Amino acid sequence: MTSVDTITSRPWLDHELPVAERVELLLGEMTLEEKVGLFFHTMIGMGELTEPNAVFSTPSAVDYVERRHMTHFNLIGGAPTGREIAEWHNALQRLAASTRLGIPVTLSTDPRHSFTDNPGTAMLSGPFSQWPEPLGLAAIRDEETVERFADIARQEYVAVGLRVALHPQVDLATEPRWSRQVATFGEDAELTGRLGAAYVRGFQGASFGPGSVSTMTKHFPGGGPQKDGEDPHFAHGREQVYPGDAFELHLKPFEELIAAGTRQMMPYYGMPVGTSYEEVGFGFNKSVITGLLRERLGFDGVVCTDWGLLTDAEIFGQPFPARAWGVEHLTPRERMKKVLDAGADQFGGEACPELLIELVQSGEIGEERLDRSARRILREKFELGLFESALVDAEAADAVVGRDDFRAAGEWAQRASITLLTNGGEGAPLLPLRDGATLYVEGIDPSRAEAYGRAVASPEEADVIVVRLQAPYEERPTVFESLFHSGSLEFPAEVVEHVRELASHAPTVVDVYADRPAILEPIVEAATAVTVNWGASAEALLDVLTGRFAPRGRLPFDLPRSMAAVEASRPDVPFDTAEPLFRFGDGLGY
Repeated sequence: MTSVDTITSRPWLDHELPVAERVELLLGEMTLEEKVGLFFHTMIGMGELTEPNAVFSTPSAVDYVERRHMTHFNLIGGAPTGREIAEWHNALQRLAASTRLGIPVTLSTDPRHSFTDNPGTAMLSGPFSQWPEPLGLAAIRDEETVERFADIARQEYVAVGLRVALHPQVDLATEPRWSRQVATFGEDAELTGRLGAAYVRGFQGASFGPGSVSTMTKHFPGGGPQKDGEDPHFAHGREQVYPGDAFELHLKPFEELIAAGTRQMMPYYGMPVGTSYEEVGFGFNKSVITGLLRERLGFDGVVCTDWGLLTDAEIFGQPFPARAWGVEHLTPRERMKKVLDAGADQFGGEACPELLIELVQSGEIGEERLDRSARRILREKFELGLFESALVDAEAADAVVGRDDFRAAGEWAQRASITLLTNGGEGAPLLPLRDGATLYVEGIDPSRAEAYGRAVASPEEADVIVVRLQAPYEERPTVFESLFHSGSLEFPAEVVEHVRELASHAPTVVDVYADRPAILEPIVEAATAVTVNWGASAEALLDVLTGRFAPRGRLPFDLPRSMAAVEASRPDVPFDTAEPLFRFGDGLGY
């Protein structure tokens, strides 16, 4: 409870005052350095607050909070339990409370509830309930399920102090090769808008306030139309192209989420080519952030750039240049000015307040420009209730994070998202599998298959063979880039041949983790039955294969017939590959 003496010395803590008045009271007390600290939203790892984080190569929390006056952090990594995360969060908040103005920290996170293996875009679920990727939620095609997921994730986030979701991702997956589509709701603008709005409702609640998690929708104005399907994390993927003149289509989901009340927005790294917009990365792009997002669409929430637009970094021990596409020739200081001139409020993944201080002191950026963004940023902290309740109940965190009913809901969604594409020949379905069948499995621990039949050691002994595969991708020169699954969608010849060889021994089921729309034609020809998933445990798959859970998933995108069809398609136009093998909405049942 805030004391009268505290309110007298810090009147912005009086929660009975309107938020706008509280913002002005605090802003009037802030030094230039304290205002500047609000603009930097960078990564932080768990550990001792006084020590640099060796794992993630980041400075200490004390350095960030006390010296750089920063109060926004993206938590990378985690801990085995919710309580450990909550305790670390509370220690960080106590550090922030000890500063001159006691401005609380806002802690954000990439998605934490699915099966990803790319730490550059999401986190493994750890102690949290585990769900399919958003593509899997799209396969279920149910707004109530998406809102239920988001509400559960909200409760788990709030329990450990995470108050900003660096998601949802409502880019349209119109380029089949693009590596980031696994975190989208697929290829269809209408479905993406509906599900994305449900996601926002679940995270933010019926009204935005102390129990909410603020959603940072990305990647404005749509990151799907990537030239050759390459990703703009990397220089060779910096261009977004619109040969089908479909720029406006990609805006539709963002319009739906703005209407649903999303609080924050993240522009993508890519630069538009061949449009009426300036050919610079979207985070530097005044015609997009101010002209399109602010003025045309009326968005007045926080705009935070994607991570690392200003300064070079090192990732996995290798140099990684700033994603300053179209403005590579500018210095970090000049890039910073261009981002602010474009209309953004925060620099994602950056921690260089000294550059912004220089810009203000030199007169290149007016302090009134800082105040405009600072008001948006502070408003968010006040409305989230952080000034009243920055600390969380660490002892209670484990009772919320990974709660039994939350896990059960996630496990149901894993099963519901699995999509059955083929099931034997006409009149001779293989699935559901009969009880007691002998099973040879690959990609599944045989001990987990024992609950569904008798696991055998060789395909020759099996009644049925079950194989789990990953959608194809090309290895790239660096560790970090290889985490982004890019390149050809064709299975290597040796994988296809292996499936054919297995299928010569017994009816074979192939399940593919479809983080990208793999070219399945040779797999379909070889296998007796084919399923796809977007994050599902072995038990979830086997429950579907044995009929304990009837398949109900539907494809959230087309599956192309060939790489030639992919290469001939227009990256901005949905459903544009010729004669796809399977179409959006396909899926069998029994």
